[in-house]
Amino acid sequence: MLLFDVKVVTSRFKFLMMELDYIEHLSPILKDGVKNYLIDIDGTITDDVPNEEPERMVTCEPYPDALATVNKWYDEGHQICFFTSRTENLKQITIDWLDKHGFKYHSVLCGKPRGGNYHWIDNHLVRATRYKGKFTDLVEKQVTIEVFKD
Repeated sequence: MLLFDVKVVTSRFKFLMMELDYIEHLSPILKDGVKNYLIDIDGTITDDVPNEEPERMVTCEPYPDALATVNKWYDEGHQICFFTSRTENLKQITIDWLDKHGFKYHSVLCGKPRGGNYHWIDNHLVRATRYKGKFTDLVEKQVTIEVFKD
């Protein structure tokens, strides 16, 4: 008999149900207006808890503005993926914590490099927003960024 963790299977199934435009021989892209949110956990939606203190991951509380905003984005049809520096052995603790506090999401990715100063290079459009203590809807703002030469 096969036994499955329903939360994990459901989460993975939701991730596979994303609405994508597929052009033959190219990576699929999200439908217009839908965003792929990759959201950090520690220090972004809750207290900054290092991997070396997993007992705190169970008891920390979510930031209320983060919970409301993430769930709003989910309800609007955006993809929510928690992308964390937590290690794979802490994934179930993380999933249980997200579910306990009512976060709506499609997937959880562990193993993000630690230390910050990220520079993401991709063939798809990438936007980055640095969390500075307040989780709100996003607004447009012009800034200078580093890019490849034309």
